[in-house]
Amino acid sequence: MDRVCSDIPVKRVAITTLGCKINQFETAAMTESLAKAGFRLVPFADEADIYVINTCTVTARTDAESRRLIRRAGRRNPAARVVVTGCYAQVAPDTLRQVPGVHLVLGNAEKKGIAELLREVADPAGPRVLVSDIGRERTAEGLRLESFAEHTRAFLQVQNGCDAGCTYCIVPHARGPSRSVPAEDVLAGVAAFTTRGFREVVLTGIHLGAYGLDLTPATNLAGLLREIEERGLTQRLRLGSVEPLEIDGELVQVLAASRIVCPHLHIPLQSGSDRVLAQMNRSYTAAGFRARVEPLIAALPDLCLGMDVIAGFPGESDEDFAATVRLVESLPVAYLHVFPFSPRPGTLAANLAGRVPGAVVKERVQALRRLSDEKRLTFHRRFLGRELPVLPLQRQGDGPQQGLSRNYLTVRLEGEHLPDSREIPVRITAVAGDRVTGTILSP
Repeated sequence: MDRVCSDIPVKRVAITTLGCKINQFETAAMTESLAKAGFRLVPFADEADIYVINTCTVTARTDAESRRLIRRAGRRNPAARVVVTGCYAQVAPDTLRQVPGVHLVLGNAEKKGIAELLREVADPAGPRVLVSDIGRERTAEGLRLESFAEHTRAFLQVQNGCDAGCTYCIVPHARGPSRSVPAEDVLAGVAAFTTRGFREVVLTGIHLGAYGLDLTPATNLAGLLREIEERGLTQRLRLGSVEPLEIDGELVQVLAASRIVCPHLHIPLQSGSDRVLAQMNRSYTAAGFRARVEPLIAALPDLCLGMDVIAGFPGESDEDFAATVRLVESLPVAYLHVFPFSPRPGTLAANLAGRVPGAVVKERVQALRRLSDEKRLTFHRRFLGRELPVLPLQRQGDGPQQGLSRNYLTVRLEGEHLPDSREIPVRITAVAGDRVTGTILSP
């Protein structure tokens, strides 16, 4: 019988995830390794013998959510073992070991061995912490998965860590320096997902645009995309977030010529004020950002362009905020991810003067989210009456069948549904708010 300690039999493990696609990918890897080791996976809402919480620490709110999930697990089964891993565990292990109910804290490097650790960990006098210095990591492993919960789309981690040094960001402390998965491992991972029936592969990384710079010989993201396409390894390839200064002529050329890379990019803006960008250590100006984005839009007119924006950075004046709004309004942005500034201990921005009052931050966040809604509606309406290739997604419960276009429109599908997960032609017939409806056409 499987055991997590000397006297407690283990049959059921429940895992939940907070944060980015990297965390989602790593949760999938942990889930697969646990299943292979004989543990029985159950939903996090069910009673389990072990609860695993893969945490995020990008904001104070995500830290609080992690603690709430720990308490929820304890209420569900007071006898259960609670394991906390991920970025919050990496940067604040001593804080988490003091949270009632926590039995094991694993760093981001240690989570790869979770199945063996759950077998080996004895019942100590107090919580056990296994968190190594992530700053010493110099390589990234190509984690191999055989399945993915979404069934039609799979996420593949090709890069980890970050060297950027933005003053507001704790991620380099949680993920370590930038390091890339060797290209042959990436190619094998894409091919493996395709063989198992996945029709779209999403390449993810903490600093995806830095892919390959640390490899020997050095390469880059554009070269990786070319290699995947030339080998015919997948039908659809999607990129995660790419920094603005990494949108160079070579990458634009590859994206414009590609038959498989989806016209969808998420580019962190953070602010449209040069003064605030300098305080953030973002290494570009508003004009520089525009100069990178406009050739991209010209080359890919149907591009779905998403952006991150932070509201209420210390010292952000009304004019600074207005500059951000003007820049976003002037570009064909499809959506925004808006974050209120959250001071993270251990970052330079946490100690900056000029903290913006909470009520003002809230107003700015709401204004940016309203702008995002307007931009999203405008983007969606561009496709009314047009035919798009759409990938059907796994049906959620009794809800309507939905699909995803290459330029990131989630489409409610009407008409005769095809039995497999191949792309199907769909005509966009209606747009209402954030809902897009399309009719399936005969292939």
